[in-house]
Amino acid sequence: MTKSNLEKQEAKLKQLNQKIKAEKSKIEQSLGKEIIKSSNLNYATLTTPQIKMIAKKIAAFLNQDQNNQ
Repeated sequence: MTKSNLEKQEAKLKQLNQKIKAEKSKIEQSLGKEIIKSSNLNYATLTTPQIKMIAKKIAAFLNQDQNNQ
């Protein structure tokens, strides 16, 4: 029994979605590493509340920067 065109397209879409998810994850990890490295932060002592606070500060800075353009 062969797959229908719809089933083939669904399989391709699923693969594309997985690739997109993997690429987003890669970018997030890379961005996080660069922020930590540039800020001289210590992975071992970084807590979840600190991560959230840093993310909020960076978001506020980026949003402010975009609004000033």
